[in-house]
Amino acid sequence: MDGRSRTTRQASSTGKTGKAVLDASALLAYLFDEPGAETVAEALASGVAMSAVNLSEVLAKLEDHGVGVDRAIRDLTAYGILDAIEIMDFTLAQAQEAARLRTSTTIMGLSLADRACLALAKTLGLPALTADSTWTAVPGVSVRLIP
Repeated sequence: MDGRSRTTRQASSTGKTGKAVLDASALLAYLFDEPGAETVAEALASGVAMSAVNLSEVLAKLEDHGVGVDRAIRDLTAYGILDAIEIMDFTLAQAQEAARLRTSTTIMGLSLADRACLALAKTLGLPALTADSTWTAVPGVSVRLIP
């Protein structure tokens, strides 16, 4: 999305939900080739899930950078990224878990989107892959930081 070619690092689809739940910060690090991009590339190759809430957050950030939503979806599809991610609806169970997490995460300043990712990770029993180090203090959820 930053204008660089992704042909050398296209995502592959191998069962999608495999090993982690992707936070918006992690996918954005990959898209903008920031620190941790290689870790995210490996996760994409292994299969990941992502809440539709977090995908919306990614699309909004790309919009902030001048990449319209329709173009972003086309590019994410063309590069194989959306094929490598199982986009999960925000369910009632996840809404309940995100609400429960609010009490323990308010002091950390976590947003609804952050809690949606954590709730999905918790309900799937997978680690959340994120760039946000404050998440490691969230009780009852496995978190994996990208470098």
